[in-house]
Amino acid sequence: MPPFPRVLARTAATVSAAAVAMVLVWAAPAAADTLPPNIPSDSAAQTQLNSLTVAPKGPQSGYDRSLFPHWNVVDSPCTARQVVLKRDGQDVVTDSNCQPTAGSWWSAFDDEWVNDVPGDISVDHLVPLSEAWKTGAADWSTSQRTDFANDVTSSQLWLATPSSNSAKGDKDPSEWMPTNTAVHCDYVKSWINVKHVYDLTITSTEESTLQSTLDTAC
Repeated sequence: MPPFPRVLARTAATVSAAAVAMVLVWAAPAAADTLPPNIPSDSAAQTQLNSLTVAPKGPQSGYDRSLFPHWNVVDSPCTARQVVLKRDGQDVVTDSNCQPTAGSWWSAFDDEWVNDVPGDISVDHLVPLSEAWKTGAADWSTSQRTDFANDVTSSQLWLATPSSNSAKGDKDPSEWMPTNTAVHCDYVKSWINVKHVYDLTITSTEESTLQSTLDTAC
């Protein structure tokens, strides 16, 4: 049985993105559709924010990225990273191993496009693995951490240029927000949703930033 009750609640339709990702040529209709799936509505995000546990972050000690097995195969032969590159890209062409060889990808964080060089676009864990570790995942099993690190059905995995991905690092929204202000609403709603789905805690400063962004950007 999957370890996260809220993940269980997702309908089978949310899995369709991964299934469709097997198609060798992917044509996304518009830039707006290059955002991750299942970003909650404003009202749902507010309800989810209200339900989150506010607590100080735990220690970084014991954390290692390898404790979150990532970019695993989620829809053979496609890895989670490849699924996202196909799902959120435009006119994506892949080889027989599901590796994109051409296409266009939009980085919402800085409103930049990457064309035909898949290696120049990153797939970012919105809630960073180390952030998850400090807010609840330290107590998870390896199976739970693997599910989190390869979740292609929620709004956890985003396309990002390497520079914006590096600038974000392991920061929460109280410490960093995308330079592209137009995406602030979707960014915090997604952050709230991921924390809600995986029962991760938030700090009081984080809560304040999330609430103020919902109030002003959404």
